Amino acid sequence: MGASGWSYTVPWQADPQAALVALQERVFHDGDYWWALGDYCPGADDVDAARRAAAPPPADIDELWSHELVQECGSHSILDVDEVLAPGAAPAFGGLQALSAEETRVIAGADRLTREHLPALGWELVGERWTGRWAVLHDAAGNPAELHFWGFSGD
Repeated sequence: MGASGWSYTVPWQADPQAALVALQERVFHDGDYWWALGDYCPGADDVDAARRAAAPPPADIDELWSHELVQECGSHSILDVDEVLAPGAAPAFGGLQALSAEETRVIAGADRLTREHLPALGWELVGERWTGRWAVLHDAAGNPAELHFWGFSGD
């Protein structure tokens, strides 16, 4: 199947980890993820199509991750990361690395990003799959307005 890119923008809140958790709950509730037991996953040949088709969606995120196929293939969504890394932290598996001040200046030509800069927050900034990035987007007055998360996951 290969990796999938994903991108989400949510209203600003001071705690990006709390924003991630709330976003993950929404994505799960909306069913906006790939369900390995309902679809094909490389390496899942031993699971017959009838069993996959009959598998009900999981009741919660913990149940989703209890399935070996999901652990292997992921959900191809923000559910595949679990930690917002502090600004300046190095990339890490399952982590969302903050966009640096230097990257922000290169992209925006200023110290703050706005929604207009979203097209410049490209996939090349992510690096490895099963990781992502995050950035604060500001309104016209320079106040934090949104958080943007983007990355790659799945196999």
